[in-house]
Amino acid sequence: MIKDIILSRRKIIFLMIKNNLVSKYTKLKYRNHKTMVNNDQISNVLNRQFNNKKPNEVVVSDLTYVQVGGEWHYICLLIDLFNREITGYSAGPNKTAELVHHTFNKISRPLN
Repeated sequence: MIKDIILSRRKIIFLMIKNNLVSKYTKLKYRNHKTMVNNDQISNVLNRQFNNKKPNEVVVSDLTYVQVGGEWHYICLLIDLFNREITGYSAGPNKTAELVHHTFNKISRPLN
């Protein structure tokens, strides 16, 4: 006879370890790449002054990863600090300089 039993995640993990059980379902984890790239020291030009007076005065970039269809993909964004608008973006399966280059080619307006 099966009963409705409510257990916490910790209790389930404890019981699985105790009974040498392994789940067939596992979450995919991002695996960090071991190679060291772009370790140059860059000066802090903005000095945390993120409120700008005119458009395109300061444009910053962000490179992050998301899971799409069970695989990791990268997104590179260019953000205007004047109004926090995304001025350019690009996405792809690899974190390469070409991805960043594509982002700069997709800028919606010229940089000053």
